[in-house]
Order: sequence, then C-alpha cells, then structure tokens
Amino acid sequence: MLRNAALLITVLLLSACGFHLRGHNIKDETFAFHSIYIQAPAETPFIKALRQGLQLNRLDVKNSHDKADLILDIVAETPDKQILALSGSGHVLEYMLRYTVSLRAYDNQRREWMPAGNILLQRYFPYDDSQVLAMEQEQARLYDDMYSDAAQLVLRRLSFARPPKTPSQ
Repeated sequence: MLRNAALLITVLLLSACGFHLRGHNIKDETFAFHSIYIQAPAETPFIKALRQGLQLNRLDVKNSHDKADLILDIVAETPDKQILALSGSGHVLEYMLRYTVSLRAYDNQRREWMPAGNILLQRYFPYDDSQVLAMEQEQARLYDDMYSDAAQLVLRRLSFARPPKTPSQ
C-alpha cells in the first residue's frame, strides 16, 4: 500500500514538473503544412525515425508528392568513421563517428520552403580491439542515436519552414 502511494506521488510530481517522453509533442508545435512526402534514396533507419516523429506530431506522411503540401528531399545520408588515435603498436584507440544528412524542402510548385542544408552529427568512440563484438554493438547504438537526433533536428527545422513570400506580400 505504501509502495503504491509512493509510486503515485512520484508520477504526479513528474507530470507537474513538465516531464514528458522525448519525441512526444507536448507543446503542440504547429507546422505550416499538414501533409508531407519524404523523397529519399532508400528506407534507412533515419527515414524510419523521421516518419515516426512526423506521425507523433500529427502530420500526414503521404506516399506520393502530388498529394502532399510539402516535399522533403533527403538528398544524401553519409555515415563516416575516422581514426582519431593510434597506440604505439598501431592499434586503433579512438574513432570519430560522423553522420551527415543533406536535405531541402519545397512545395509542389517547386517553391523553396527550407533551403538546402546539412545536418552533421559526430560522436567520439573509444575502441578496444580485445572486445570486438561489444565495440560493434556500441558503434551501432551510437549510430542509432545519431539517426534519432538527426530526425529530431529535421523536425525542428520543419517547424520553422514557411512558404516563400511573394512580391505582393
């Protein structure tokens, strides 16, 4: 009984302080469009995270650009891995993981809503070649986090996207 009361108080306190799950649109962010088409070379983990974020924000993700208010063109996604440090014997000690997304957004009349730009995320990755499987899993988790972060950044940029002003405005 006491345990249930403590749990209830904890939940109430968390909700009172503004706590919410990441990715859930508690602020009711408004977008200048209601439907979107994602034009991408492939269905990658980043695209899946982006679709999920758009749907959480109550945006209709269309299967055709003809039916969408906005077209989000994912021009390229580039994961990269660079060696940062080597031991005296030539073993890798640290990597820099990078993930770049190139994108732009426009409407069906090809009017630019969001200029072409890049999102660059990077993570430092200490490496131990005596634990290869664990290092591969850690690298995969870091890339998954970067996909999710990139999707959140795209959503933030889309929330500021507006149609271009015509000369009469």
